[in-house]
Amino acid sequence: MFQTICSFIAILGTLGVGLALLGNKSRSLNKTALLAALAACAVLEGLDLTSLLLPARLLDWKRGAVLAEALLPFCWLLYAWTIAWDGNWKSIAMPSRLLLAITGLFPVVAIFVDLNALYYSPDFGTESLLFLGQYGFFFYLVLLVLLVLALTQLEKSLTLLPREERWRAKYEMLGACLLLAALIFYYSQGLLYRSLNMAMMPVRTLMLGAAVGLIGYSRLVRGEAKNIIVSRQMVFRSVALLGVGSYLLFLGIFGEGLRYFGESFRQSILILLLFGGVLAVLAFLLSDRLKRKFSVFLHKNFYRQKYDYRIEWQQFTGSLSNVRSSEELKKAILRSFCQTFALKGGVLFLKESDDGRFICRCEYEMQVDDYVFYGDDSLLSHVSDHPDWIVDLQQGHPALEQQHGEFFRRCGAFWAIPLVFGDDPAGLLLLGAQLNSGEKLTYEDFDLMRMLARQATSTLLSIKLSAQLSSAQEMAAMGRVSTFVIHDLKNLASNLAMVTENASDYLDDPDFQRDMLETLTATVSSMKGLITRLRNVARPKELTLDFTDLRELAEQGVRLAGGLQVAVTGEPVTAQVDEGEMQKVVQNLLVNAHEASGSNEPIGLEVGQMGEAYLKVSDSGCGMSEEFIRERLFQPFQTTKAKGFGIGLYQCKNIVEAHGGRIEVDSRVGQGTTFTVWLPLVDNP
Repeated sequence: MFQTICSFIAILGTLGVGLALLGNKSRSLNKTALLAALAACAVLEGLDLTSLLLPARLLDWKRGAVLAEALLPFCWLLYAWTIAWDGNWKSIAMPSRLLLAITGLFPVVAIFVDLNALYYSPDFGTESLLFLGQYGFFFYLVLLVLLVLALTQLEKSLTLLPREERWRAKYEMLGACLLLAALIFYYSQGLLYRSLNMAMMPVRTLMLGAAVGLIGYSRLVRGEAKNIIVSRQMVFRSVALLGVGSYLLFLGIFGEGLRYFGESFRQSILILLLFGGVLAVLAFLLSDRLKRKFSVFLHKNFYRQKYDYRIEWQQFTGSLSNVRSSEELKKAILRSFCQTFALKGGVLFLKESDDGRFICRCEYEMQVDDYVFYGDDSLLSHVSDHPDWIVDLQQGHPALEQQHGEFFRRCGAFWAIPLVFGDDPAGLLLLGAQLNSGEKLTYEDFDLMRMLARQATSTLLSIKLSAQLSSAQEMAAMGRVSTFVIHDLKNLASNLAMVTENASDYLDDPDFQRDMLETLTATVSSMKGLITRLRNVARPKELTLDFTDLRELAEQGVRLAGGLQVAVTGEPVTAQVDEGEMQKVVQNLLVNAHEASGSNEPIGLEVGQMGEAYLKVSDSGCGMSEEFIRERLFQPFQTTKAKGFGIGLYQCKNIVEAHGGRIEVDSRVGQGTTFTVWLPLVDNP
């Protein structure tokens, strides 16, 4: 009697909520699926109640009940997926549609199945037990698995709702999950004992009544939830759990079938399958190509957008914020681009502020052999005219192919991304081929490339401006130091003034002569040490240009350097220079070479021309590291000497550049260093 009353209340409640929802003007596939699922539950409840009341026609009632049970997976899965994909049928992914189509065939199987093969009940009138046959066990096993999938999807949908939508839909989701949990419990007990115990119907009935009440309250009072967005992390986790669960289920079913082949054979096969599965998972995790293909598959079948731009931006900026140096920053930019778009490698070119050349500053899984792009380059002209374009280097641009085709093929460059600040290119990214050759880049990839390129440009320029600010602060500090130096020089000048004032009266006094010489010697020594290091550091001197033979200039520099062992070679070459300033360059390079190589080691000084005039100073001393040359050489206050100021080479570079030239260095640690000063050639006057 209790079961009958509860079943009637649950069925009438389901009918009332269904009619109320039908009276609502809103129409959606999600609501249709919910109504169908509730209807199937109500029909199942009614037919199971009838089979208990009229057991003589058990098979007739169970025919309809089996059909209702077969409809449950299709209805609940459709309901769950239409919630997660905004209630739009076209937005359901192809694998999900395929699974729905398979579950849609489940009722067809239920129509034609022989009920005697599903279960049997020799004394149903007294025991209310339906013993499952072999086909019945597999029928309810598949039914249970599909209901678990529907419950899992509903739980994920609830967690992914925005806060306001979660408040609106939480009772509906709770009711649906409660009903599915009751069905899962009911059928799992049947599979465990290989029999459906109809005496457990009251539990299912009460859950149906509670679920209908919660769903009705949520839909009719709070409204329908909308705009659910599934994160990629949730999809990856769900697919992983589904894969692991399917694998374990396969092992269980396969192991059940192998029991007919003997215990030892069964264990051996299961162990092989277990290790084979572990090996397959490891191969997948270690293969960038397979992971990229899997990601593209999920994008094509589960999402309208290929990337979650918020997540991609967070990952990119996070990778840049963890670096400790400019070199690590450049490497992080290339690594992030290659990992995001699954590319084989990349190269970063940055613009030199002095001559406008684009020089390779970082390589990642790609080698370019010191390749340089000049200001009038066809590629740079192209990106200057179209700063927002991603250049496909394989499309056969005539100008690019003629000038750089061989280089692009040699290094494997497929894409060029300009790093633009305002309208001026500040750098260039060359990226390699894709790991997944079958994947085609789309506008979504290009949009994300542009966004990441803008962030990379901003970060690189921030580092550059920070370095310039640091240099300016160092110059300001040098200015403050110079103030104290000038004060000391004034004191020295005062001492000299006092000597000259007293000389007219005491010049013939031997003691005065001795003191005067000591004072003069100490003052001159102090002044020379200070002046030669600090004069003209903060601002360059105006040049007095004249036609000069660089060979004579070099020989004179050797004489002024104090008898160093220098071998001067080469030919007379005329250049228009400030002889005094250029003499400082020659003497500074000679002194540095002497200090680096030792007093007995020869120094080479070569003069010549090769398209431009050059002065080349070579030594076989200690040399310098690549990092020091790249990051610190020619910077003020950077030196390898214990007592050096670090301004000599900085001053040399300024003097040479003021003449329209440049200074280059080639050095190997333990092998020596060669400085080459290049100057413009001029015709003899």
